[in-house]
Amino acid sequence: MKPVFSIFILSFIMNFIWENLHSYLYTGYMSRKITEIILLRASIIDALIITAISLPFIYFAFLKNKSWLIIFIGIIISIFIERYALNTGRWSYNQYMPLIPLLSVGLTPAIQLGFLGFLSYRIVIK
Repeated sequence: MKPVFSIFILSFIMNFIWENLHSYLYTGYMSRKITEIILLRASIIDALIITAISLPFIYFAFLKNKSWLIIFIGIIISIFIERYALNTGRWSYNQYMPLIPLLSVGLTPAIQLGFLGFLSYRIVIK
């Protein structure tokens, strides 16, 4: 249970930093200003998602050497979250957000769960 808790805490900290740094690439959240409370909540949800993605890699031995899959899984989940949020108007990007061509989602949110998930997992498991 210790690695699960450690991944959650580490990914929460990294996501909170990430959310604060890339929040300047958004125009707002649900037509309102992005506040620290919104960023805190997003960081908790991101940490929960990363922890859930990591569970099979912690508990199934045959996946331990395939932790690179965390990157792929995290990116796929991020893209779905972004598409949903953009289509429902939960948030929107400003002109500074780099977009992934064809997908029309922001680069920084698209790579966030995959990159930070893999990093959290590797730091805790090593």
